[in-house]
Amino acid sequence: MAFGLLAERSWPVRIGALAVGLVLFGVSAGLMIVAGLGNMPWDVLHQGIAAHTPLSTGQAAIILSLLVLLLWIPLRQRVGPGTLANAVVVGLVIDATTAAVHRPGALWAQLAMALGALVLNGFATVLYISPALGPGPRDGLMTGLVARTGRPVALLRSGIEVVVMAAGWALGGRLFIATFLYAFGIGPVTRVFLGLAARVLRPRASLDPHSTD
Repeated sequence: MAFGLLAERSWPVRIGALAVGLVLFGVSAGLMIVAGLGNMPWDVLHQGIAAHTPLSTGQAAIILSLLVLLLWIPLRQRVGPGTLANAVVVGLVIDATTAAVHRPGALWAQLAMALGALVLNGFATVLYISPALGPGPRDGLMTGLVARTGRPVALLRSGIEVVVMAAGWALGGRLFIATFLYAFGIGPVTRVFLGLAARVLRPRASLDPHSTD
């Protein structure tokens, strides 16, 4: 399966891919926030929570990740090392990125930053899921609900993200054009990177020049 492309590789390779993927995921989320044209769906909520507490956006992301993990218990989801790393690393990198990067003055540059963050996020997603070391807290919540309810993945994911975005927007989180670009664009972008990764990483079935593989 494409989501486990590195599952059979050595532990250093798997852990390295996970670490790089999570860092890049956090950078992409931070860049989206800095661009100021709307956050990724869950970050709308994280930013909204931060607006009413002493927490930063990244700290809110970490705490909410740990709270979401509590919902895994009745769903009987298994926590992997990648799950715990995701819960902590992404939030830390979000804060580091928003502290280090300044918002561009020109609107075209802000849009370019947001689009670049979208593409980077798709690449990062493939990197951190390929080692098969455990889904992120929010991904695990979605898959757990799918398993328990039998509802379509797209329906549950959309429903969860709509509720999350609405709550975040009500709290003051940034919900704007880049949020919707991400919502509709992340699926196709991730599929492109999954296809490229599958071509690069899958072993050759045969060296026969007449092979149909």
